[in-house]
Amino acid sequence: MKDQPLRIVFAGTPGFAAEHLKGLLAAHHHVVGVFTQPDRPTGRGKKIQPTPVKAVAQQHAIPVFQPQKLDEAACSDLAALQPDVMIVVAYGLILSQAVLDIPRLGCVNVHASLLPRWRGAAPVERAILAGDSETGVSLMQMDAGLDTGDVLLELPTPIKIHDNAQTITERLISLGIEGLNRLLPDLANYQARAVVQDDASTTYAAKLTKAESQIDWHQPASQVHRQVQAFFPRSPAWCYLGDDRLRLIAALPEPFAGQAEAGTIISLRPDSMSVACGENALKILKVQLPGKKPLALRDIFNGNPGLFSTGDSLAAPDGA
Repeated sequence: MKDQPLRIVFAGTPGFAAEHLKGLLAAHHHVVGVFTQPDRPTGRGKKIQPTPVKAVAQQHAIPVFQPQKLDEAACSDLAALQPDVMIVVAYGLILSQAVLDIPRLGCVNVHASLLPRWRGAAPVERAILAGDSETGVSLMQMDAGLDTGDVLLELPTPIKIHDNAQTITERLISLGIEGLNRLLPDLANYQARAVVQDDASTTYAAKLTKAESQIDWHQPASQVHRQVQAFFPRSPAWCYLGDDRLRLIAALPEPFAGQAEAGTIISLRPDSMSVACGENALKILKVQLPGKKPLALRDIFNGNPGLFSTGDSLAAPDGA
């Protein structure tokens, strides 16, 4: 007799999670219900919009549950679905032990780091900011802690010099889907070989703050570069352009042995400009002017000749 497909309940909220749900459905896994956070106002008009996960579920006529919290009523709804396993990807609500105990095979989380490194809310950005050479996804058997469960499967990917949070996230989505498609057909065997996390090696990926996106040109160019790459596209790193803000979208560190005040433009090229840092310099390739779309420096120079000059400062003006 052919094995019955696993009855899967999916829990997630943002686009990262929605892509994983699409991956499960494309592979013909049996998703019997979806839990996602309540709809909230988004965009400039602040209109109520379905979460990305809800939108995918509705396209496939999958029952959707949006509890404010996972209380007794939510547990009852989950139990009624008779799940074999619950797949959790960026859900945003804490799962109590009562919830974890409902699915027959427990709850599996797809986390965007190589655990126990970067437990928490912003693992991709923290890995870039720390200068890590690689990151990846961890598929973890959930327990009541914060990303502390036993690891079932890890899939790594390198962090290259041109990578930013967007390019890495795109690769992690593909790896997460690949991991689920490997794991689910043989879940019991993966669970039997699960690896306990080494708590002594834990690092915590705290949420990003707005203050962290402001560039301090006194930092080494290598660190400013990581800042630029880590904060795109969520909240691009920025510096001053007079009294306005200039967002930096893409850049590279480069050697500079001369003398210049940190934040000073030291050279202009047809497609880039270099700015002195506390150590070496930052070669800026793409920026976003106030109220405009991101553009390559070549296009900025063509449309705004004279906007930047050697010797200009992108550091904070006095009193800022």
